Amino acid sequence: MTTQKQVVPFQEGDASMIALLGGKGANLAEMTRAGLPVPPGFTITTEACLAFFEKGNRLSDALLEQVEASLNQLEKQKNQTFGDADNPLLVSVRSGSVSSMPGMMDTILNLGLNDKTVLGLAAHTNNEKFAYDCYRRLLQMFGSVVLGIESGQFESLLHRLKEKEGAHQDQDVTANGWKELIEAYKACILSKTGRAFPQNVYEQLKLAIEAVFKSWNNARAQTYRKLNRIPDEQGTAVNVQSMVFGNMGENSGTGVVFTRNPSTGENTFFGEYLINAQGEDVVAGIRTPLVIAALQEEMPAIYEQLLGASKQLEKHYKDMQDIEFTVENNTLYLLQTRCGKRNAQAALKIAVDLVHEGVLTKQDAVSRIEVLHLDQLLHRGIDEGAVIDVLALGLPASPGAAVGQLVFDADTAEEWVRAGRTVILARTETTPEDIHGVIAAEGVLTSRGGMTSHAAVVARGMGKPCVCGCEEMRIVPEEKRMFAQNRLLEEGEWITLDGATGRVIAGAMPLIEARMTDELLIMLEWADEIRTLKVFANADNPHDAGIARHLGAEGIGLCRTEHMFFSPARLPVVQRMILAEDKEARLKALAQLLPMQQSDFEGIFEQMDGLPVTIRLLDPPLHEFLPNLDELQKRHAQLTYERDGSIKEKEEVASLLRKVQALHEANPMLGQRGCRLGIVYPEIYDMQIEAIFRAASTCIDAGVRVHPEIMIPLVGHANELKILRELVDFVAQQVLGKDKLRECPYKVGTMIEVPRAALTARQIAAHADFFSFGTNDLTQMTFGYSRDDAEGKFLTHYVNHKLLPHNPFQVLDTEGVGQLIELAVNVGRSVKPSLKTGICGEHGGDRESILFCHRIGLDYVSCSPYRIPLARIAAAQAFLLYGEPGASEVAQAI
Repeated sequence: MTTQKQVVPFQEGDASMIALLGGKGANLAEMTRAGLPVPPGFTITTEACLAFFEKGNRLSDALLEQVEASLNQLEKQKNQTFGDADNPLLVSVRSGSVSSMPGMMDTILNLGLNDKTVLGLAAHTNNEKFAYDCYRRLLQMFGSVVLGIESGQFESLLHRLKEKEGAHQDQDVTANGWKELIEAYKACILSKTGRAFPQNVYEQLKLAIEAVFKSWNNARAQTYRKLNRIPDEQGTAVNVQSMVFGNMGENSGTGVVFTRNPSTGENTFFGEYLINAQGEDVVAGIRTPLVIAALQEEMPAIYEQLLGASKQLEKHYKDMQDIEFTVENNTLYLLQTRCGKRNAQAALKIAVDLVHEGVLTKQDAVSRIEVLHLDQLLHRGIDEGAVIDVLALGLPASPGAAVGQLVFDADTAEEWVRAGRTVILARTETTPEDIHGVIAAEGVLTSRGGMTSHAAVVARGMGKPCVCGCEEMRIVPEEKRMFAQNRLLEEGEWITLDGATGRVIAGAMPLIEARMTDELLIMLEWADEIRTLKVFANADNPHDAGIARHLGAEGIGLCRTEHMFFSPARLPVVQRMILAEDKEARLKALAQLLPMQQSDFEGIFEQMDGLPVTIRLLDPPLHEFLPNLDELQKRHAQLTYERDGSIKEKEEVASLLRKVQALHEANPMLGQRGCRLGIVYPEIYDMQIEAIFRAASTCIDAGVRVHPEIMIPLVGHANELKILRELVDFVAQQVLGKDKLRECPYKVGTMIEVPRAALTARQIAAHADFFSFGTNDLTQMTFGYSRDDAEGKFLTHYVNHKLLPHNPFQVLDTEGVGQLIELAVNVGRSVKPSLKTGICGEHGGDRESILFCHRIGLDYVSCSPYRIPLARIAAAQAFLLYGEPGASEVAQAI
């Protein structure tokens, strides 16, 4: 259902209408209402976009009538007429999505020019060269965006003309040169499409609006939406705005400014501009622009006006702004403002500074942090002692260090990464069509373009290291090579990028880990003041436990004891335990493993002094610790046919093969693993439990406060937990005795990863102190997906074709898996109100999943150590969004 009015003039909108007008349209309306110098225009709404798709990519007659009426109103405001041969009104047609998607959709400038109106523009401005420059730009944009002609077709014609005229830059081309190029462009359009460039300006406008709507579904826009989790249902608005011209001569220009530095967050005016250029020239990276400070020397009055407007906009929006401007004949116009893209460190500094400046509250600051970007703060840097061979220096467009093999096109980047290689994407300048290569690459290098070019903006948004405008290098993509300091580098050679300094370094430099910045520590303190959901870590050894505590973990939510068995010193002992022919031999091997496990637990308890440590008893099936069955069969066959082979080795391999075959399961994920293994072979769990309590006893003697929580995996029936809880309690009493039991307040619980366990939580809770939801396996069993097979075969297809909104192994499926979790939590607490609950799968580090966990009242989430800062911020944002968790429909139905 759509509203009747689908076209809104700028003066009738405001910022609150962002869902209807898109970000660009809403902000243009807000700036217009604030009295800032905005060229007038109107916005075609997102509802019109969705209706366009519903009607099979067709604009309705009612919409076209509204567009024409708004165009008539615009003609009166400008005192110009669309299509008039003497004083023509020209417009730009730009996309404007609700969520910022820089460069992902299409724009057309100078619309309204044709063979007649170009004469009027030339006469009216007394500048023939300018008029025909505008016309050739329209033909190129229209041909590419609307008619689908490869932009390289136009670029090659332009390059040929510039060579003919000896022109180094576009502005060096003569008026006659532009006229010649226009005819070549028109011939190209006719040849490639079988139709002439439309001279009817209303047809131009209709086709342009359709093309911008369609660009919502182009490949790069879809890729960007998927990466940033932007809903397809938003659609895009279209902004039709009267043209102002930065390419009218030396008293005109165009640029992009940020009210603060988007790379560092410093409160300094930051940006770039070009004299005698149109806006696309800056963001496309075709020419390397000048820093905005130079404008203060060239046009001091314009600079002061721009600075004042920028401060006004930042104060109004209470955030750093990204502003596009044009100067036409010494008159300033603002074409766009939006909250500027920034990297994570800059985002933190800006947010903290705005709180200290009294602009934001702590709660506002925490709610604004994009938690997906916090991973950037743990980006690695370069070991400076190893840097010898610096090839070139460019602009430090996005911080962090990246090492990879050179590739020169996006398709190769994606292909090589799929094959397991790491790459650096090097381009003369990136375009939106390169988005899949930018995503795949470790970092991006361009020889042209500035700090606001496409490459810089997109890389910063993704947190990828980027060096732009590196003019010391000559990149030749078609030859798959580049030149630096008279040196040739070919595809596949290793280089290192330093996005913080702009250096391009030969070879693969060793990298070092980043540190927690002051701003991050401040933001985490604020988040901790707000959140109620605790954040634990998944850690399997003392080293990881130490990192987790340093990053703010409030305990360990998952210690996978099987990970302690895979070291070269321990695996042979584990294998002897598995291969034991009788219980006595098995106990002998377990006795060797016990002090190894005890040592690990002591180290973890010491690191987490005073905090809970949840230890999961052995979970995987035993065959995972033995050699691969196929490899054993091949070795056995090889030895069988060898006449001179060792008889002892043959017997050992044959025995090992028989044991592996005996342990082999058709579906080991659903076989003898977890608690089933502990019930059939109780001596294995007995050893692990004894190691835990021996470690606890030793630590208590050393003054360490110990809070072990023993987790029984894969419980599907209450009787399984009942019998194993009795084993834990028995061993605890045997090892600790009455006195130390009081100093060791241990808990026993289970990992809920079988749907039946969730459904029978009432019975299971009677024997549990806590429920820890293993969301990886619970997702597999609820969907009936084998994760390895699903992700390798059909899951990507499902997500791409909207059968599923997300990969359920990355973002928790709240409707299915989430419902089981919520049911189990509420039923369990109805039996045992003090029941502790949390999740420990990979979802514990995903923002959307964390929001759900808070909403249903879990006590904690547990994630990998380096995702703890992200989880702390997300948990605070969950509280700010939902307040205290309340009873849900599921809970009320119980």
